[in-house]
Amino acid sequence: MTADLTRSFLAHGFFAEVQSDDAKVLIISVAARMAGMHPQTLRQYDRMGLVQPGRASGGGRRYSARDVALLREIQHLSQDAGVNLAGVKRIIELEQLAYELQQRLADAEVELAAAQHRLAQLEALTYPRRDLVPARATPTALVVWKPRSTQPN
Repeated sequence: MTADLTRSFLAHGFFAEVQSDDAKVLIISVAARMAGMHPQTLRQYDRMGLVQPGRASGGGRRYSARDVALLREIQHLSQDAGVNLAGVKRIIELEQLAYELQQRLADAEVELAAAQHRLAQLEALTYPRRDLVPARATPTALVVWKPRSTQPN
């Protein structure tokens, strides 16, 4: 069941899609209406750590479009897929971790390609004429000395 939920998250591009709109501007009543929930449910999810709204200067909660999308996903997982809230929290944490690791891997691949390109440039500068560079010696074979047998064949 969890694998299906993971595929659902990835198929919808959930984390990639909602990372961009993080402006915390929606008051709790508006965010609750957009998510199709009661404001008290949003307060409960905040206490559980499922969603982290921002705070206004007066202490009121402020939600972003990303938070609303996350609330909808929580509702889908808990109501349609039958996952309890502790399971939903763990799924969200793992999906966020997977997304962050994918981003780090993509960044590392870009850095590796740049390093390989730079290495190729440096090799070209070091040996501009390959025909003048002596060929690399081939490794010699290891010869093991084995004494002759003193017994007749």
